[in-house]
Amino acid sequence: MSELFSDRIKRARTAIKNAEKLIIGAGAGFSAAAGIEYDGNRFIKNFKPFIEKYGMKDLYTSSFYPFRTQEEKWAYWARHISLNLFETPVKKLYITLMELTSSKDYFVITTNVEGQFTKAGVEKSRFFEVQGNYGYLQCEKACHDRLYSDEKIVEQMLSETIDCGIPPSLVPKCHVCGGNMEVNLRKDNFFVQDSNWYISESNYRKFISGSEGKSSVFLELGVGYNTPGIIRFPFEAMVRNNPKATLIRLNRDHTKGISENTESTISFNEDMTTIISDIKKY
Repeated sequence: MSELFSDRIKRARTAIKNAEKLIIGAGAGFSAAAGIEYDGNRFIKNFKPFIEKYGMKDLYTSSFYPFRTQEEKWAYWARHISLNLFETPVKKLYITLMELTSSKDYFVITTNVEGQFTKAGVEKSRFFEVQGNYGYLQCEKACHDRLYSDEKIVEQMLSETIDCGIPPSLVPKCHVCGGNMEVNLRKDNFFVQDSNWYISESNYRKFISGSEGKSSVFLELGVGYNTPGIIRFPFEAMVRNNPKATLIRLNRDHTKGISENTESTISFNEDMTTIISDIKKY
């Protein structure tokens, strides 16, 4: 990355200013840059009892912990959901990003599940949460495709958690099959894609179709190789197939893309807050 930071900022500003379509793809790295970190002091401060009891290392790997009972599982998940969704206000970086879109025809696709784009005021018709949202529960075995708001039950679970467990009476059960419930996150083949999910997917596909052959900017934010087939690889393919497209990639560790897009890619591995703020000054 030999090009000066200031020159890359100027190029990014110009590309976004002239873009007919702006497609934003946000991954876990963007939420981390905004301050929603899944490890370190934030994790230690909020999960000390669970760390001591189960030896948990961070919020990502602990999401797959094989709890012995549903009471233990939901005591953990109530804390996890509450911290990352209900207790966390909209982050400044998300607000700054959305200010960047104020005069643009844009769409957001994200693998993040903390609801920050909703809090930042993004219209429902302009974003697609591919991997789910902490705010909803589903049947563990996906016996039906309805989602259920979990705010009230999470609050109750938190208030009645004792020694990393909740009362059996609070364990959520499916209203249809009577089985266990799960957080609506894509972690296995039972992830529920409800009618709103399919509407969002359709809106995204229509927006992408409308960007073909037009001056389009694909702004990729903190997308690594955990699920590259959702944002990273499709963005690269769409830029490769559109000579009027530009890929702006913000990624601390993985800035390099396919060789075919070298001339049409502007990469940054610097601080995202600084980059977004500087680009916004166009």
